[in-house]
Amino acid sequence: MIIACGEALIDFTSLRFEGHTVYRPHPGGSLMNVAVASGRLGAPTGFLGKVSRDVFGRLLRQHMHESRVSLEYVVEAREPTTLAFVHLEGGDPEYSFYAGGTADRSLVIEELPALPKEAALHFGSISLVLEPTASTLEYLMQQESRHRFLSLDPNVRPGLIPDRSAYLERLEGWLGLVDLVKVSQADLEWLYPGESPKSLAQEWLGRGPALVLVTLGSAGSLALSTGGSALVPVPKVKVADTVGAGDAFMGAALAWLHKRGRLSRSGVEGLEEGELQQLLAFANQVAAINCTRAGADPPWAQEVGW
Repeated sequence: MIIACGEALIDFTSLRFEGHTVYRPHPGGSLMNVAVASGRLGAPTGFLGKVSRDVFGRLLRQHMHESRVSLEYVVEAREPTTLAFVHLEGGDPEYSFYAGGTADRSLVIEELPALPKEAALHFGSISLVLEPTASTLEYLMQQESRHRFLSLDPNVRPGLIPDRSAYLERLEGWLGLVDLVKVSQADLEWLYPGESPKSLAQEWLGRGPALVLVTLGSAGSLALSTGGSALVPVPKVKVADTVGAGDAFMGAALAWLHKRGRLSRSGVEGLEEGELQQLLAFANQVAAINCTRAGADPPWAQEVGW
């Protein structure tokens, strides 16, 4: 089983209507998006996070349930749902978060549910930045490291990070705890300006993960493991927007590993070039389909021939 641990929120995505910019609500949050992508692809998937009782929280629960994501590990909250406004004026999406005193950032250690021993855990994004949830999930990561498969996608949101150096130091500490890390070229450019993504991926591989995945936008995606490396281009599609594309890629990668019996440290350590190419091609396909739709809306298994 795959359990995504972190935030579920509402993305208000900008669009033009009768000459004005308006915002359309859509279930979102990087960790919830990863769970939805994995669940829709048929992998047994759950979500661990704090979800409000408010109308937006009910919308999030419904969205996950309909996407075959287990709600067994959801913690109910009185706090309101985090809202994110996604601005799509050009280039990468720009996010404005309204997260003061909200549900998904208020998870404390005492609220962590018991988890099945065989479950893989996925972490990342703003849930590892906003307290107290950030420290709670960091604690869970530390407790479970090398006892089960852990993956990480930092999915950096610079507007929520007041001190880049402090965040980078913390992030580099997480690398030694996880078995798989996925990162975007845009993340690396903000974290390490002017440095090569491939060189950084090689450096990260030496810090502890057994597999490093790098999404390179229109240039494709890169994988490095102890068994080999691969670079695979992305399919050409008509892009509606790129919201949730990285999350769709991540969920697809985890679902691919699960289906092939590789969702373990030894499993990803043994991946050779041909298998890495297959993994990237599948994850690229899922992300590309997501990009043809408004907002985070990854495909179902039947749409990708699974």
